[in-house]
Amino acid sequence: MSDLEIQISILGPALLAGLIVLSTHVPLGQQVLARGIVFIDLAIAQIAGLGVTLAGSFLAEPHGWQVQVAAVSAALAGSFLLTMTERFWPEVQEALIGVLFVLAACVELLLLANNPHGGEHLKDMLVGQILWVSPSTLPAVALLYAGALAIFFWRRGDLGHLGFYVLFAVVVTQSVQLVGIYLVFASLIVPALAAKRFSPRWRLLAGYAVGIIGYVAGIVASSLLDLPTGPMIVAALCLTFALSVLVVKAAPVNG
Repeated sequence: MSDLEIQISILGPALLAGLIVLSTHVPLGQQVLARGIVFIDLAIAQIAGLGVTLAGSFLAEPHGWQVQVAAVSAALAGSFLLTMTERFWPEVQEALIGVLFVLAACVELLLLANNPHGGEHLKDMLVGQILWVSPSTLPAVALLYAGALAIFFWRRGDLGHLGFYVLFAVVVTQSVQLVGIYLVFASLIVPALAAKRFSPRWRLLAGYAVGIIGYVAGIVASSLLDLPTGPMIVAALCLTFALSVLVVKAAPVNG
């Protein structure tokens, strides 16, 4: 097998995983930005990560389905709590999201304190291992995301707070395990910020364009420079966002 074939066999699944993540995160991120709850994805992602850690800490040999149940259950519990706070204490919702994120992160650190592989586990949860994603896991995730997208676009106007949070939690839970918390946040918020300067009819397309360019550039740069892929994609997304701002200023797309 040639070097090029080896590179494609590694980078191809990583790029495909990124595109699958973007398929849901671009529209969900724009909704998050519109709702003014920017850090919800960090909180839900961290809570889902805590669920994975809990499964590893209290189950002798957790199987795949047990980890998924723990992660989704934790994320749904967090979503329900955020729904309640948004209903009864909306004026400090963003602050409560931040508190929930810090609490989940600290509980996870406490659970991993005596784990000899705790540091490695935490790093994987934060920055992800997108370069080593297993191609066999992608069809199931793609099917789940296709269903989530169908529900989102079909019921977007009347999902309600709880419906949105539940849908968001299910999607983010899978994304965290694919690409890590930092990349989940960047995939949701950076394309949404870039697209905000465009007219409504172009925002979705602009968000996808920024996301795809950022992922492709980040993965290629990571391979060429031999640097961690997740952080490089985050940096590439931010650079693409900055370039998009300059492009819009030079040639406004408000029509």
